Amino acid sequence: MKRAPKAKEAGIADAGEAAPHYHGHRERLRERFLSGGESAVSDYELIELVLFRAIPRVDVKPLTKELIQRFGGFGAALTAADHLLLQVKGMTRAAIAEFRIVHAASLRVARANVMKRHVISSWTALLDYVSAALANERKEQFRVLFLDRKNVLIADEVQQKGTVDHTPVYPREVVARALELGASAVILVHNHPSGDPKPSREDIEMTREIAAAAKPLRITVHDHLIVGKGAHASFKSLGLL
Repeated sequence: MKRAPKAKEAGIADAGEAAPHYHGHRERLRERFLSGGESAVSDYELIELVLFRAIPRVDVKPLTKELIQRFGGFGAALTAADHLLLQVKGMTRAAIAEFRIVHAASLRVARANVMKRHVISSWTALLDYVSAALANERKEQFRVLFLDRKNVLIADEVQQKGTVDHTPVYPREVVARALELGASAVILVHNHPSGDPKPSREDIEMTREIAAAAKPLRITVHDHLIVGKGAHASFKSLGLL
Protein backbone atom coordinates (compact mmCIF):
# COMPACT_ATOMS: atom_id res chain seq x y z
CA MET A 1 0.00 0.00 0.00
CA LYS A 2 1.32 3.44 -0.92
CA ARG A 3 1.58 5.81 1.99
CA ALA A 4 -0.15 9.17 1.73
CA PRO A 5 2.31 12.01 1.14
CA LYS A 6 3.19 14.07 4.14
CA ALA A 7 1.75 17.56 4.30
CA LYS A 8 5.09 19.22 3.61
CA GLU A 9 5.77 16.92 0.66
CA ALA A 10 2.43 17.92 -0.87
CA GLY A 11 3.13 21.58 -0.37
CA ILE A 12 0.50 21.93 2.39
CA ALA A 13 1.30 23.59 5.70
CA ASP A 14 0.95 21.49 8.87
CA ALA A 15 -1.75 22.46 11.33
CA GLY A 16 -0.53 25.46 13.27
CA GLU A 17 2.25 26.13 10.74
CA ALA A 18 2.02 29.42 8.88
CA ALA A 19 1.49 29.16 5.12
CA PRO A 20 4.39 30.41 2.99
CA HIS A 21 4.32 34.19 2.59
CA TYR A 22 3.92 34.02 -1.17
CA HIS A 23 0.52 32.28 -0.93
CA GLY A 24 -1.18 35.49 0.15
CA HIS A 25 0.83 37.50 -2.37
CA ARG A 26 -0.36 35.34 -5.23
CA GLU A 27 -4.02 35.74 -4.31
CA ARG A 28 -3.71 39.49 -3.77
CA LEU A 29 -1.94 39.97 -7.09
CA ARG A 30 -4.51 37.88 -8.96
CA GLU A 31 -7.37 39.84 -7.39
CA ARG A 32 -5.76 43.17 -8.26
CA PHE A 33 -5.28 42.03 -11.84
CA LEU A 34 -8.85 40.74 -12.15
CA SER A 35 -10.36 43.91 -10.70
CA GLY A 36 -8.08 46.46 -12.37
CA GLY A 37 -6.96 44.74 -15.55
CA GLU A 38 -3.64 45.08 -17.35
CA SER A 39 -3.03 48.66 -16.21
CA ALA A 40 -3.24 47.64 -12.54
CA VAL A 41 -0.02 45.60 -12.64
CA SER A 42 3.55 46.32 -13.67
CA ASP A 43 5.63 44.34 -16.17
CA TYR A 44 7.30 42.66 -13.21
CA GLU A 45 3.97 41.57 -11.75
CA LEU A 46 2.65 40.42 -15.12
CA ILE A 47 5.61 38.05 -15.43
CA GLU A 48 4.83 36.77 -11.94
CA LEU A 49 1.22 36.08 -12.94
CA VAL A 50 2.39 34.02 -15.92
CA LEU A 51 4.91 32.09 -13.80
CA PHE A 52 2.29 31.30 -11.13
CA ARG A 53 0.62 28.94 -13.60
CA ALA A 54 3.76 26.97 -14.39
CA ILE A 55 5.62 27.02 -11.07
CA PRO A 56 3.28 26.30 -8.14
CA ARG A 57 4.24 26.36 -4.45
CA VAL A 58 7.42 28.34 -5.09
CA ASP A 59 8.21 32.03 -4.55
CA VAL A 60 8.81 33.26 -8.11
CA LYS A 61 9.91 36.78 -7.18
CA PRO A 62 13.67 35.98 -7.39
CA LEU A 63 13.15 34.39 -10.82
CA THR A 64 11.10 37.35 -12.02
CA LYS A 65 13.76 39.81 -10.89
CA GLU A 66 16.45 37.86 -12.72
CA LEU A 67 14.36 37.72 -15.92
CA ILE A 68 13.77 41.47 -15.86
CA GLN A 69 17.43 42.17 -15.14
CA ARG A 70 18.73 39.86 -17.84
CA PHE A 71 16.28 40.61 -20.66
CA GLY A 72 15.18 44.15 -19.82
CA GLY A 73 11.40 43.86 -19.84
CA PHE A 74 8.25 41.80 -20.23
CA GLY A 75 8.21 41.56 -24.03
CA ALA A 76 11.90 40.71 -24.32
CA ALA A 77 11.65 38.03 -21.63
CA LEU A 78 8.50 36.59 -23.18
CA THR A 79 10.18 36.10 -26.56
CA ALA A 80 13.73 35.21 -25.49
CA ALA A 81 15.19 32.02 -26.93
CA ASP A 82 14.60 28.80 -24.98
CA HIS A 83 18.28 28.19 -24.29
CA LEU A 84 18.71 31.69 -22.88
CA LEU A 85 15.67 31.38 -20.64
CA LEU A 86 16.88 28.04 -19.31
CA GLN A 87 20.13 29.68 -18.23
CA VAL A 88 18.16 31.59 -15.60
CA LYS A 89 18.04 29.72 -12.29
CA GLY A 90 14.53 28.48 -11.56
CA MET A 91 13.23 28.68 -15.12
CA THR A 92 11.50 25.54 -16.37
CA ARG A 93 10.22 24.26 -19.70
CA ALA A 94 6.69 24.52 -18.34
CA ALA A 95 7.27 28.22 -17.69
CA ILE A 96 8.67 28.67 -21.21
CA ALA A 97 5.52 27.02 -22.57
CA GLU A 98 3.41 29.58 -20.68
CA PHE A 99 5.50 32.39 -22.15
CA ARG A 100 4.97 31.03 -25.65
CA ILE A 101 1.20 30.68 -25.09
CA VAL A 102 0.86 34.26 -23.86
CA HIS A 103 2.87 35.60 -26.79
CA ALA A 104 0.89 33.59 -29.33
CA ALA A 105 -2.39 34.75 -27.79
CA SER A 106 -1.33 38.40 -27.92
CA LEU A 107 -0.42 38.06 -31.60
CA ARG A 108 -3.76 36.41 -32.39
CA VAL A 109 -5.65 39.27 -30.73
CA ALA A 110 -3.55 41.92 -32.49
CA ARG A 111 -3.94 40.16 -35.85
CA ALA A 112 -7.71 39.92 -35.40
CA ASN A 113 -7.84 43.71 -35.02
CA VAL A 114 -6.38 44.25 -38.49
CA MET A 115 -7.26 41.26 -40.68
CA LYS A 116 -10.15 41.82 -43.09
CA ARG A 117 -10.29 45.49 -42.11
CA HIS A 118 -9.54 48.75 -43.87
CA VAL A 119 -5.88 49.18 -43.00
CA ILE A 120 -5.55 52.91 -43.61
CA SER A 121 -8.33 53.68 -41.12
CA SER A 122 -6.95 51.11 -38.63
CA TRP A 123 -3.37 52.37 -38.73
CA THR A 124 -2.84 52.37 -34.95
CA ALA A 125 -4.02 48.78 -34.71
CA LEU A 126 -1.72 47.86 -37.58
CA LEU A 127 1.28 49.44 -35.86
CA ASP A 128 0.40 47.59 -32.64
CA TYR A 129 0.26 44.33 -34.55
CA VAL A 130 3.55 44.65 -36.44
CA SER A 131 5.28 45.85 -33.27
CA ALA A 132 3.99 42.86 -31.31
CA ALA A 133 5.09 40.53 -34.10
CA LEU A 134 8.56 41.95 -34.73
CA ALA A 135 9.86 44.25 -31.98
CA ASN A 136 11.57 41.45 -30.06
CA GLU A 137 12.70 39.28 -32.96
CA ARG A 138 16.43 38.57 -32.71
CA LYS A 139 16.94 38.28 -36.48
CA GLU A 140 15.72 40.41 -39.35
CA GLN A 141 12.40 39.35 -40.80
CA PHE A 142 10.76 40.79 -43.91
CA ARG A 143 6.97 40.66 -44.11
CA VAL A 144 4.51 41.86 -46.70
CA LEU A 145 0.94 42.93 -45.93
CA PHE A 146 -1.24 42.43 -49.01
CA LEU A 147 -4.29 44.66 -49.52
CA ASP A 148 -7.25 44.47 -51.89
CA ARG A 149 -8.73 47.35 -53.93
CA LYS A 150 -10.47 48.74 -50.84
CA ASN A 151 -7.24 48.61 -48.79
CA VAL A 152 -8.54 45.72 -46.73
CA LEU A 153 -5.81 43.43 -45.43
CA ILE A 154 -6.15 40.04 -47.10
CA ALA A 155 -2.83 38.41 -46.13
CA ASP A 156 0.23 38.92 -43.96
CA GLU A 157 3.16 36.77 -44.99
CA VAL A 158 6.78 36.38 -43.96
CA GLN A 159 8.73 36.59 -47.19
CA GLN A 160 12.28 36.21 -45.91
CA LYS A 161 14.25 35.69 -42.71
CA GLY A 162 17.88 36.66 -42.36
CA THR A 163 20.65 37.38 -39.92
CA VAL A 164 20.83 39.92 -37.12
CA ASP A 165 21.46 42.73 -39.60
CA HIS A 166 20.48 41.57 -43.10
CA THR A 167 17.57 39.96 -44.90
CA PRO A 168 17.74 39.13 -48.62
CA VAL A 169 14.67 40.47 -50.42
CA TYR A 170 13.74 39.77 -54.04
CA PRO A 171 11.37 42.37 -55.57
CA ARG A 172 10.08 40.00 -58.25
CA GLU A 173 8.95 37.50 -55.58
CA VAL A 174 7.05 40.20 -53.72
CA VAL A 175 5.27 41.34 -56.87
CA ALA A 176 4.58 37.79 -58.08
CA ARG A 177 2.96 36.91 -54.73
CA ALA A 178 0.82 40.06 -54.88
CA LEU A 179 -0.46 38.98 -58.30
CA GLU A 180 -1.20 35.47 -57.01
CA LEU A 181 -3.30 36.90 -54.17
CA GLY A 182 -5.02 39.47 -56.38
CA ALA A 183 -3.63 42.27 -54.21
CA SER A 184 -3.82 45.87 -55.40
CA ALA A 185 -1.44 47.28 -52.81
CA VAL A 186 1.18 46.21 -50.29
CA ILE A 187 2.76 47.46 -47.10
CA LEU A 188 6.32 46.29 -46.54
CA VAL A 189 7.44 45.60 -42.98
CA HIS A 190 10.72 44.53 -41.45
CA ASN A 191 12.51 44.80 -38.12
CA HIS A 192 15.88 46.06 -36.97
CA PRO A 193 17.07 43.83 -34.09
CA SER A 194 19.52 46.57 -33.10
CA GLY A 195 16.49 48.53 -31.92
CA ASP A 196 17.12 51.58 -34.14
CA PRO A 197 14.39 51.81 -36.82
CA LYS A 198 16.25 54.33 -38.98
CA PRO A 199 16.23 53.12 -42.63
CA SER A 200 19.57 52.05 -44.05
CA ARG A 201 20.76 52.82 -47.57
CA GLU A 202 20.04 49.20 -48.48
CA ASP A 203 16.49 49.50 -47.08
CA ILE A 204 15.84 52.56 -49.22
CA GLU A 205 17.21 51.01 -52.40
CA MET A 206 15.29 47.76 -51.89
CA THR A 207 12.03 49.64 -51.32
CA ARG A 208 12.49 51.67 -54.49
CA GLU A 209 13.19 48.51 -56.48
CA ILE A 210 9.98 46.88 -55.24
CA ALA A 211 7.95 50.03 -55.96
CA ALA A 212 9.43 50.23 -59.48
CA ALA A 213 8.63 46.56 -60.16
CA ALA A 214 5.08 46.93 -58.82
CA LYS A 215 4.11 50.18 -60.59
CA PRO A 216 3.69 48.79 -64.16
CA LEU A 217 1.33 46.17 -62.74
CA ARG A 218 -0.72 48.80 -60.89
CA ILE A 219 0.28 47.51 -57.50
CA THR A 220 0.82 50.32 -55.02
CA VAL A 221 3.43 50.26 -52.26
CA HIS A 222 1.64 52.25 -49.56
CA ASP A 223 4.47 52.25 -47.04
CA HIS A 224 7.49 50.47 -45.66
CA LEU A 225 7.52 50.18 -41.88
CA ILE A 226 10.67 49.41 -39.94
CA VAL A 227 10.11 48.16 -36.40
CA GLY A 228 12.65 48.74 -33.66
CA LYS A 229 12.40 48.41 -29.90
CA GLY A 230 9.65 50.74 -28.77
CA ALA A 231 9.78 52.74 -32.01
CA HIS A 232 9.08 52.48 -35.73
CA ALA A 233 9.91 54.36 -38.92
CA SER A 234 7.56 54.97 -41.84
CA PHE A 235 9.01 55.53 -45.30
CA LYS A 236 5.91 57.52 -46.27
CA SER A 237 6.21 59.82 -43.24
CA LEU A 238 9.91 60.29 -43.96
CA GLY A 239 9.23 61.24 -47.58
CA LEU A 240 10.99 58.15 -48.93
CA LEU A 241 7.94 56.87 -50.83
